[in-house]
Amino acid sequence: MYVERASRLPGAVVWSRTVENPTAGPVLPDGCMDLLWNEGRLLVAGPDTRAYAPGGEPTHWAGIRFAPGTAPTYLGVPAHELRDRRVDLTDLWPTATVRRLHTRIAKSPDPAAELERLALERAAQTPAPDPLLRHLVAALDTGRPVAATADELGLGARQLHRRSLTAFGYGPKTLARVLRLQRALALARAGVPFAETAVRSGYADQAHLARDVKELAGMPLGELLGRAG
Repeated sequence: MYVERASRLPGAVVWSRTVENPTAGPVLPDGCMDLLWNEGRLLVAGPDTRAYAPGGEPTHWAGIRFAPGTAPTYLGVPAHELRDRRVDLTDLWPTATVRRLHTRIAKSPDPAAELERLALERAAQTPAPDPLLRHLVAALDTGRPVAATADELGLGARQLHRRSLTAFGYGPKTLARVLRLQRALALARAGVPFAETAVRSGYADQAHLARDVKELAGMPLGELLGRAG
């Protein structure tokens, strides 16, 4: 079972998930990074370029999912160093600091809410994320071409790529592809026919949509929708 709510941290989402079925739907690329609590461990989920399947024994997760491009500012680590990885927070922060946070969250009746409080504290202690990156996400999420978006933002291709690696973990073309996948999934889950979903979300045709979903999610779209949750 998965539940979520909007966070008090702008753009973030607070969530919890109990995985009881090893064949439950995978976690899909979404352009985001998460701070996680799982069975007594504090972890960071880096940006994904492929589906991640928790699997294994029944387990409970709590987390805060940061808006795309913001987590590296709060966590103090470039996103590309964590691409397609789940790492212990002790690999990123001093052990003594993480130990105190572990004790704090372990004592909380609501680990997800405690993670949110931690994220708010970090946001108050760090510079605000680059607003240019927020504009980049917004533009790409409407289907704007990467080159045109770079021109609108006043950035050269190399500079945009470098800043995207730091903020998102991959280049702007991969970010655009991930955002397009999420647009398509939202439409398909709402019952929009696959052919119409492809056109409305920016694919050349339904076959293009099918290929992209298979590559990023690891399974056909119909099977993916049937295993959501």
